[in-house]
Amino acid sequence: TSQDFGEYDPSVQIGLQKKSFSYGKTDIVSNITNIPREDCSFDVVLCSEVLEHVLEPQAALRELARLIVPSGLLILTAPFCSLTHFAPFHFSTGFSKFFYQENISQLGCEIIEIYPNENYFDYLAQELRRLPGIRQKYTDYKSNFWMRFAQKLLLRELAKYSSSDKQSSELLCYGFHVLAQKR
Repeated sequence: TSQDFGEYDPSVQIGLQKKSFSYGKTDIVSNITNIPREDCSFDVVLCSEVLEHVLEPQAALRELARLIVPSGLLILTAPFCSLTHFAPFHFSTGFSKFFYQENISQLGCEIIEIYPNENYFDYLAQELRRLPGIRQKYTDYKSNFWMRFAQKLLLRELAKYSSSDKQSSELLCYGFHVLAQKR
């Protein structure tokens, strides 16, 4: 069963927008804080890359926990840090592991596993790869040989740092993957 609020319009050109977008087959069109299903309707609920688009993420988590059967699973992913995307429905730049640790226990759930998606150096490399497109969209500057050379050099160095990383994800990473179980 899939759920979405179904109001994103890719023609709004703010931030990192998609040129086209399809919801595909959506079973439930509703606000995530008020999903029209009975309590304990699902064994597993997956909420992937959604919370940053919700005005009240704690209310969304409460609603998702309501839908899970006792001993059921809640699987969450969301950015730890993100640029504006899917505007105007981008309300938070992301969520730390501390957000999950604090909020999941209040839902009557226990975190089974929480782990970062990549690390600080990978995140910097991602943003450095975006630089040409961001520069082109938001400035009048043109790329030149030295800029491209510096970018390649920095990306090579960041890859080295990432390969010997020692938990830099506590500073910054793409996001966190959370597996929780309802008590």
